[in-house]
Amino acid sequence: MARIDVPAGDDKEATRIWQLAPHLGVGLHAMGEACYVESSLPIREREVARMRIAQLNDCQVCLNTRARGAMDQGLTDDLYNQVQHYYDHPDFTPRERLAAEFAEQFAIDHKGIDDAMWERMREHFSEVELLELTVTCGFCVGMGRAFQVLDIARDFDVNWSREPDHAR
Repeated sequence: MARIDVPAGDDKEATRIWQLAPHLGVGLHAMGEACYVESSLPIREREVARMRIAQLNDCQVCLNTRARGAMDQGLTDDLYNQVQHYYDHPDFTPRERLAAEFAEQFAIDHKGIDDAMWERMREHFSEVELLELTVTCGFCVGMGRAFQVLDIARDFDVNWSREPDHAR
């Protein structure tokens, strides 16, 4: 149960909470669309980064969320649950490993992302992708921690189906 009084209704708690402050819901939706639907980053890379942050945040909403597009591309539920072993798991690509490493560093010690890491990232990602990954990590860290602090949506399960054409 949430730590704030969420309006009653049939929808999930994480959906109903935005009835308290619709302007925040609109902004969150727009940011989510920008990070998840309009991004040029492949869906599996975004999802590996998002899941690593979810594990570190212990955000139940994020831990229980799966992107249909990523699952269609082989990111199975088991593989989602193995993201914390990104560094040596054979089913993650070099870019996915770097995305998870970056997300982990971003969540744990963002000041530790140094020039050496940027150099390694630039070997695999474009400048646009680096910007998108960085902003997506910020969004995931912030919202994951907000949901965890508010104790929102322990019953939340999502299987996103809307993906940009280039992510399919």
